[in-house]
Amino acid sequence: MPTPPTNAGRKFVPEPLSRSETDVLIKTASNRSSSGIRLRAIIGVLYGAGVRLQECLDLYSKDVETQAGTVRVRDGKGGKYGTVGITPRGADLLDRWLDRRKTLGLNGRHPIFAQYTIGKVGEPLDPRYVRSALARLGAKAGIEKRVHPHGLRHSLAFQMAQDGDSTHEIRDQLRHTSLAITDRYVRQLHPSEVIETMRQKDW
Repeated sequence: MPTPPTNAGRKFVPEPLSRSETDVLIKTASNRSSSGIRLRAIIGVLYGAGVRLQECLDLYSKDVETQAGTVRVRDGKGGKYGTVGITPRGADLLDRWLDRRKTLGLNGRHPIFAQYTIGKVGEPLDPRYVRSALARLGAKAGIEKRVHPHGLRHSLAFQMAQDGDSTHEIRDQLRHTSLAITDRYVRQLHPSEVIETMRQKDW
């Protein structure tokens, strides 16, 4: 049973990160320590593929093809499965962790983002650990927005909308059940039409 987030029952205004903020977040995580490389890869999957936290933590090596740029979600929201794309940057961050985890006693029988400390090798990561680690990393990076796993999913949707990707493409990447959900999602995060209308106004 997935661990509920600490903000369960509370509503927060979406605060998608910009590309530069996401870059700063990644660069703030260590590129030497195993925990830092793993956290970078988690960000790479959450933002680069737009998957939900539990979907990310449920991934196995056989579910990803970094050269092909694909991630297969076996048990998504509502028990649905599907394959999505992952950005080249996200794939590179994931590859770095896949190489490192081989030296830590982890193999294909373990989740990609498993624990590696003595006595816990191969055990799944606690979602609360990831939420806490991202919040601390965001503070260390000097990001004033709330940094959390689902916020990285929001950030991908925001960037796709800014790039002019179609609502159909965003829907398929986020695996929403309907176009209406995606349209509402995008309009909330990036109401491009009204923004452009107001930019054309003469005060």
